[in-house]
Order: sequence, then structure tokens, then C-alpha cells
Amino acid sequence: MTVETSCLRTYSIVMATPIYEFAQIPRVDAPGRARERAGRPRASDQAPVVGVIYNPRSHRNLGADFDCGLSPHVHIARPGDRSQLPAALEDFARRGIDLLVINGGDGTVRDVLTCGRPIFGDEWPAIAVLPKGKTNALTVDLGIPDDWTLQDAIHALDHGGRVFRRPIEVTPFHAGGADAGLLRVSGFILGAGAFTTATRAGQSAHKLGAFNSLAVGVTALWALMQSLFATRANAWRRGARMRIGLGAGEVPMAHSGRGDPEMRQVLFASTLERLPAGIRPFGFLKNGLKLVAVDQISRRTVALVPLVLLGKLRSGLRERGIHQLAASQFTLSIDDQFILDGEAFPAGDYRVEQGPELAFVRP
Repeated sequence: MTVETSCLRTYSIVMATPIYEFAQIPRVDAPGRARERAGRPRASDQAPVVGVIYNPRSHRNLGADFDCGLSPHVHIARPGDRSQLPAALEDFARRGIDLLVINGGDGTVRDVLTCGRPIFGDEWPAIAVLPKGKTNALTVDLGIPDDWTLQDAIHALDHGGRVFRRPIEVTPFHAGGADAGLLRVSGFILGAGAFTTATRAGQSAHKLGAFNSLAVGVTALWALMQSLFATRANAWRRGARMRIGLGAGEVPMAHSGRGDPEMRQVLFASTLERLPAGIRPFGFLKNGLKLVAVDQISRRTVALVPLVLLGKLRSGLRERGIHQLAASQFTLSIDDQFILDGEAFPAGDYRVEQGPELAFVRP
């Protein structure tokens, strides 16, 4: 089947406005609206209805565009900014799309999942992601090739495989009742402490032309060198003041006693099972919401970090100040910014849990 496309909306401004405050998350007028065709079977000879969120500012989309011909079943939305995403997704919901295609990087995925949660609730269509961003950690986990196209994604809906993942959902503690769902942010990789510093360094790596796994490798090497030779006054080793409460009971996470017990050098959490550059920060843990927290560890332990990231050192890590674990949910109180899929969010008190199970199509 040859894919022809019709432009649902075209705007002159592109998605680039950061979500720095949870109050800025776009809201919808009718949260929880069910998809009109949810659960309705599609005949084998019936073409799927496809909705595409296209971010022209994504790294590999610069200077490129979809052909906007005429077709009744493929609809492309190019929201000008995040405030226009809910309208595009609501339109897709009314059309009862069978496949939602996200054309962009990890940040675009985060924005679509965040704005789409009040609209689709727990009843999302199948999702395909075209790896067009500077970082595409999700597509690494899904096994999506770099040259995957819209045509490939539509073909995979009926002839490919499925990978099921639950995104991380972050909600401020001050949000309650109906506001909780409207202020919730969804993504796949959360980090804090030196991770925030590393993200800024990663932007420098992008400017040097390093992307995806190469950018991860360059940034990790730089972080390792800083941690080996810097003092604890340096941002790479100082980390951030944070309290982590595990599970529904908010049990305080243990501390090794290395450095300041109020500080963690790094926090990293994800629901992904395979990460760029082959790193394995969670050791043998694979499923669900996983996190690793690092105390202000000694330089000797820092030298062992490459072995930890490769999954080759597992014993005695807690005593050294490296905590790897899985949790149904956790709370985070932090006095510095944290990062969710490449973007900074403010210091504060948050609940971190898993969202609905989403079906991603793959070859």
C-alpha cells in the first residue's frame, strides 16, 4: 500500500517552547474523552486510520517535509507549539485513529504522551515512533531502525511486532483531585543531580555533531573524568539534595553513609529495558520502573562505574554508595532541577509512578 497524506493542520511556528513549569502544561476542555472507535474491529481489507504528529524542528526533520497529497486515512498535524497539541490529538481521537505516529525525538514523545493522557486515558491507539530527534532512547529500546519511514510504520501495524512499555508519570504533590491529571507529565527517562549537569554537557556534544549513542558515550566519558578529578564542591560530584521515598508507604531510600547523607550524586530512573550505548545502569533489573541512586561516592568507586554501567560489577554496590532497585512508585523531594526526556523541570516535591501500558509497533 502506497501512503498518501493529507495535512490536517499547518502552522508557521514550530514546537520549541519548553515546559518549565507544570502550570504551563496545555489543558483540554474534556479530559478523559474516549476514542469514538475504541475497540471497534477493523476489517482485514480496510486501511487503518493514521494520525501523525510531525515536529519539523526535530533534528533529522530540519529542511524536510511530508508530501501533503490527498488521502482519507492518513492525517498529519504540525502543531505550532505545545498549546496546540491537545487540539490535534482530540481531532485524532474523534477520527478514531488506529495508529498514532510520532515523528520526532524523545522530547516530542514526552509532549505527545503528556498532552494525550487526558484525551486517551488508558485507551491509546497503537503508537509508532520515527527516530528524528537528537536523542532517540525510546526507539533504541524498541529496536526501530534509524531509517524507519511512515510507510514502514503503517506496514508494521498489521505485519510487524509489538513492544509494550509503561511511561513514567510525574505529578507535583500540590496537585490534587482533577488538577492532578492535568499537571501530570509523562516520559521515559528521569534524572537528577549530576544527570542534570550531564544533560547540559550533552547539549554541547550535540553542537559538536554527536548524537544518540555517540552523544551518550561522549557525555558519560566527560562525566567520569570530572568525577575522578573534581572535588565534592564540583557539580559533578556534589549532586543535589534530595529525599526519595519508595513505594506507596514512601519508605526512605537507604544511604551508604558516603558523603553528605542529604545528598545524592546522581538519580536515574526509567521504564526502558535497553538504553543507548549498551549501558546497563540498573544491573540485572529489567522490567517496570527502575532507579539507580548514587551517593557522593569515593574516587575509587567512580573508577569502577564503567563496570557497573556494563553490568559486569554487581556485588557490594550498596556499601559503595550505588543503589539499584525497582519500585512500584516513589516520591522525590529535590532542591534542584530534574530532567525528564531532555528537559529541565523545577525543584519541588513529586510523585513518580507508571502510566498506562502502551503498545508500540516495531518491524
